[in-house]
Amino acid sequence: MLRQSSRSRAVLSGAAVLALAASLAACGSSGGGKGDSAKNATPAGGSSSAGSPSAGGTSPAATGTATAASSGKVLMPTGPAAALTKVRDTGAGPIMMTKVTGAKSGVTGQVWVWLPPEYNDPKFAKTGFPVLTLFAGGQSNGYNTWTDNQLPIQEENERLVKEGKSHPFIMIMPVQNFNSDEKNALDCSDIPGQPKMATWMAEDLPDFVRANFRTVKGRDGWGVMGASTGGFCSAKLALQYPQVYKAAVPIDGYFIPDSGLWKGHDAERAANNPDVLVAQGKADVSMLVTAGGANPYETKVVKTWVDKAVPPVTLQYHEQPGGKHLTSDFKKMIPDTLVWLSAHLAGPAAD
Repeated sequence: MLRQSSRSRAVLSGAAVLALAASLAACGSSGGGKGDSAKNATPAGGSSSAGSPSAGGTSPAATGTATAASSGKVLMPTGPAAALTKVRDTGAGPIMMTKVTGAKSGVTGQVWVWLPPEYNDPKFAKTGFPVLTLFAGGQSNGYNTWTDNQLPIQEENERLVKEGKSHPFIMIMPVQNFNSDEKNALDCSDIPGQPKMATWMAEDLPDFVRANFRTVKGRDGWGVMGASTGGFCSAKLALQYPQVYKAAVPIDGYFIPDSGLWKGHDAERAANNPDVLVAQGKADVSMLVTAGGANPYETKVVKTWVDKAVPPVTLQYHEQPGGKHLTSDFKKMIPDTLVWLSAHLAGPAAD
């Protein structure tokens, strides 16, 4: 669903791909279901807090006893473990789901998790992995489109890892709304009087990830990507939280918050407006911004937004030849976006 604006993708040079493959070799890298979601709801089978998931859950990363964080490149999980339930098998391993209650936001929402096969390989037991948060198109109430086989990003990631072209990413896929009222969406923002979605997404969810999984220390291994509505979220959050995210890929997105919930809150809306944020010169982030070439309105909106960028933000524009605002065309962009993200984010690291 296109609502206001969008942007496109860049292809790495052969030299960049070779350099990436070398870095992966150096670090030892080898080759969703839908449910209900409600603010502050208690999930069946237990809930997890972003800072302290419920004890008694199971996780590939933490087993209930806090582990001291590494002083080097890797952050080891502190636990206790969140309760993760398998919702779907992919050709590259299962997608799990839990509910995360944010200590900072007070928001409870569904979160899907995919771990690359390398994560559970004993050879990488002390390796930290980069994290990619994926935002959905549409309303994303009780679902996230990146968990669906229409966007097989997990299989594509593993294929590219084996080819030496991509990092193996931990993938985090949250819900974005708690009802289906599209005109009153939460805009991945802290709208006054509404659930604090920006805080939940950009502060509580990273806390949840660090509590449960081995990650790369600092922001260098953290990226965001989304298509359509998710493109808006990924652009906005990267610009608002450059201390958290180093790179973003808004695919065929828009850049002006348009929820009816902003009524009477003009100052807060401006503070959450990517059209304003991109021109402030405050965010040291890199973005690959894409647009479908078959949609003149979309390409105009995206190009106009890119032209507003002020350093240190760095934007690359890609126009998908003949691309339309369709999931089938978003799917085609997955390989290049993963290669681009791998060139702009730190890969797996071990101390």
